[in-house]
Amino acid sequence: MRCFLDHLITGDETWVHYSTPYNKRDSMTWKHPESPVPKKFKQTISSKKVMATVFWDAQGILLIEFLSKNETINADRYIETLKKLKEKIRFKRRGQLRSGNVKLLHDNATPHSAGKTKAWLEKYKWEVLEHPPYSPDLAPSDFFLFGPLKKHLGGTHFQNKEEVMNAVTEYFDGKCAAYFRDGIFKLLHRWEKCINLNGDYVEK
Repeated sequence: MRCFLDHLITGDETWVHYSTPYNKRDSMTWKHPESPVPKKFKQTISSKKVMATVFWDAQGILLIEFLSKNETINADRYIETLKKLKEKIRFKRRGQLRSGNVKLLHDNATPHSAGKTKAWLEKYKWEVLEHPPYSPDLAPSDFFLFGPLKKHLGGTHFQNKEEVMNAVTEYFDGKCAAYFRDGIFKLLHRWEKCINLNGDYVEK
């Protein structure tokens, strides 16, 4: 199983806002006692954001792509991302493509499960792991990767997309291989616990 996880590649998307409060208390702007009640900070963070698509494995980040709020991911766009991922695997994980040992874990979002996406994956003989619908508890990006990223960016105010991209990239560049390996290998415990819970949601 550990050898299996060593060849597992997982990916997912997350929104990164230009401004993110530390927590609920920090989401309230400072005010003088006699000043009007302030608006909650979270009301100002929804308009400007960037979608980050991140693919990674037990050795580290393979690919990060960024889309602006007005851009959408459909099957054609996702296939283009997979093509870029394929090239990253070729250069960063030499031999993995030739051995036909690419095991991909992604959720069941429409672009991921579209017929043309499946056809592309089958063409290159990538093994796609089954993923239960609406199961972030079994998706490493959700239960391990994105939460700490959002916490790290808390309180930061970005002026443009480039600043968001740089901050996200620098954050992941600062993580060692052991960090990513820990995240991937937590899957083993979660799979086992999910089975023991008869398919119920895994908290930790």
